[in-house]
Amino acid sequence: MIKVMIVEDDPMVRSINIQFLNKISGIKLVKECGRIEEAKKVIVELKDQIDLVLIDIFLPDGNGIDFLKWTRNENITVDAILITADRSKEAVRDAFKYGAMDYLIKPFRFDRLKEALEKYKVIKKELYTMDELDQEHIDNFMLSKTTKCSESSMPKGINIKTYESIINFLYENPNEKLTSEEISDRIGLSRVTVRRYLEKLHEENKVDKICEYGKIGRPTNYYMLLNS
Repeated sequence: MIKVMIVEDDPMVRSINIQFLNKISGIKLVKECGRIEEAKKVIVELKDQIDLVLIDIFLPDGNGIDFLKWTRNENITVDAILITADRSKEAVRDAFKYGAMDYLIKPFRFDRLKEALEKYKVIKKELYTMDELDQEHIDNFMLSKTTKCSESSMPKGINIKTYESIINFLYENPNEKLTSEEISDRIGLSRVTVRRYLEKLHEENKVDKICEYGKIGRPTNYYMLLNS
């Protein structure tokens, strides 16, 4: 059973979120509150009884991402999903930087929240009940962090997990200009494979390719995530 706390100052939104939670098996709401300071007190008192916090960013007495930072600084083991109207790339980046499990933009559909919680169940099971993990276990939840592409939309010869692995890495390093060799070394895929997928992402206008000439030899191609 996943034990959840909701931190949301809008009573109507909070009520809708509670209704959604009640429709999902294996989820138990243990506390709801509307302010950061109240949420901090609850976490300190009930930290062993809360697995996951569903929290807004804009709250009357603070910021949901700052709450996430606080839990990390206090070494409090609790996970969080941000549910917010903040669409800024800075907010999304900071949320994942400080360990958010997912990021839902208001208004969201019930099935999107359900998907986030079902993924969290898998992560909770893999990370907290097993002593060791193999690559397959890790792939089960890490590769689902990016928006999934349908298998049918992938051209022949393009593997969806490899595609998602590379684009996920680029999303995590949005300001880095990298060669295919550097990306290959950091994610553990062959250089030929990485280069082929980067070229596909470049064709899709998701990745910029920058060709730089040195003093001698062939030019070096660098790849960088394009701002969406």
